[in-house]
Amino acid sequence: MIVGIDIGGSTTDAVVLENGGLHVVTIEANDPVAAAAGALGKLIAEFGISLEDIERVAATGAGARVLADSLLGRPVIKVNEFTAIGVGGTSLAGMDQALVVSLGTGTAIVSVTPGKIQHFSGTGVGGGTLLGLAKHMLGVVTIERLEELARKGDLRRVDLTVRDIAGGPIGDLPPGTTAANFGKVGADATPEDKALAIMNMIVESIGVLSLASARACGQENIVLTGKLSRLFRFMQEAKRLDFPFGRRFVIPEHADYATAIGAARTARKE
Repeated sequence: MIVGIDIGGSTTDAVVLENGGLHVVTIEANDPVAAAAGALGKLIAEFGISLEDIERVAATGAGARVLADSLLGRPVIKVNEFTAIGVGGTSLAGMDQALVVSLGTGTAIVSVTPGKIQHFSGTGVGGGTLLGLAKHMLGVVTIERLEELARKGDLRRVDLTVRDIAGGPIGDLPPGTTAANFGKVGADATPEDKALAIMNMIVESIGVLSLASARACGQENIVLTGKLSRLFRFMQEAKRLDFPFGRRFVIPEHADYATAIGAARTARKE
């Protein structure tokens, strides 16, 4: 049994792959060693796993570098984060190659082709940006509360569209395409409108960068992983996410835990 642990900037995920099944836990802790130990302990406690049954711990993420060679007495191997992102995203999506976009506190973009995993691009725009803006502008500190507000929002009172500028489509850009995020915000914009506009800006910024990266490296499919993939789901459900550029966005099951899963699967293969 191999446990994968992804020690991120905001949360730490631990997963165990067992007989085709998947057990996952998430905790919040500032200290990476405490976070890893806490996640492993929570995994053991919640799912009745014996510590002796764990062959090794595969650690990845920003905090993995400070871990020792063992954790709670189990051997630790460290997996390159971009490798874990690539393996986790493509294996969950059932693909041999794809552009894997890991949506966390920031965003990492990894190109996967047979035999090669490459960190291709990325941006500081991510979950940290989302919650920072939400707290500063609306006094909101959770994604759940932001989504609750956004369901009642109207982008037409905040974002400037192609229709506002040109009166209709421009080339292959539909009239509803955003021309400027927050470009039309006025006194009549409600907190609900602003909540939706913040989410929309994050999703569109990451989406457009992902599409440009996919074009640049010749990838047809874009796999979205990480905690912030829920924003893309939200915008899809709200029918406000439409990128007419011929690439396919895929959000696989267990996308939230893809990097930890990728670490475990990489360690198992090795």
